[in-house]
Amino acid sequence: MKCVPSRSTTALSGSLWLKRADDKFLGGGRINLLEKIDELGSITKAAKAVGISYKNAWDTVNMINNMAEKPLVDRLTGGKGGGGTSLTAEGKKVIEQFKTIQEEHRKFLDNLESRLGDTDSLYQFLRRISMKVSARNTFTGTVTNITKGAVNAEVTLSLKGGVPLTAVVTNGAIDNLGLIIGNEAYAIVKASSVIIGTDLHDAKLSARNIFCGTVTKIIEGPVNTEVDVEIGGGNTVSAVITHDSAIRLELKFGSHACTLFKASSVIIGVN
Repeated sequence: MKCVPSRSTTALSGSLWLKRADDKFLGGGRINLLEKIDELGSITKAAKAVGISYKNAWDTVNMINNMAEKPLVDRLTGGKGGGGTSLTAEGKKVIEQFKTIQEEHRKFLDNLESRLGDTDSLYQFLRRISMKVSARNTFTGTVTNITKGAVNAEVTLSLKGGVPLTAVVTNGAIDNLGLIIGNEAYAIVKASSVIIGTDLHDAKLSARNIFCGTVTKIIEGPVNTEVDVEIGGGNTVSAVITHDSAIRLELKFGSHACTLFKASSVIIGVN
């Protein structure tokens, strides 16, 4: 999951295509090819200029001519000049029309960008929700403390709403992830690592992470039961416990419950 974050401002961009019969007909790359054909008078030279093979360029020109109402490219063979390639009047017209659409498309994106305001935060949110992991619990937070020991380090994240979460990882992981106080990081916990209790406020437990809240979902199975507990700040912890345990705890929607998991059960990740 680790990557070097971009230091530049996030900007909106988009690809523009004209379609015909549900197939992509003309886009920026193909318009560029047509422009080079018009400029250089040769498919071979145009293909080299845009960085594609001669065969690819030839096939693209065939497809464009086949899908257009009128041919956009005129290929001349033989003759005194040894043949060549040029755009038809229709081809030149299409290029100008496409440029007009591109200009309006860019204006639309610029206007949308100004209305959205801070697109960096939107970009970070989209990256978070697109991350794919098998663990049911993925939280995002800010590193507020790092305490290194001889081998392992204790890392504290402040989740949404100021909820603190503690993880124990190796010192090597701290260095590899480049974790420092103030960084954004992810905490990932498997649902099978979460224990559910109904009255843990006065209990003395070794688990560092104890979050109490309200049961918001129960999915019962013949062997296991999945339980979601809303712990505040918009954070929800999912647990998978045995069916018998769920019955014994008398869990139901809206009831009070506490979730707990060890700091060593937390995986830390960064973008």
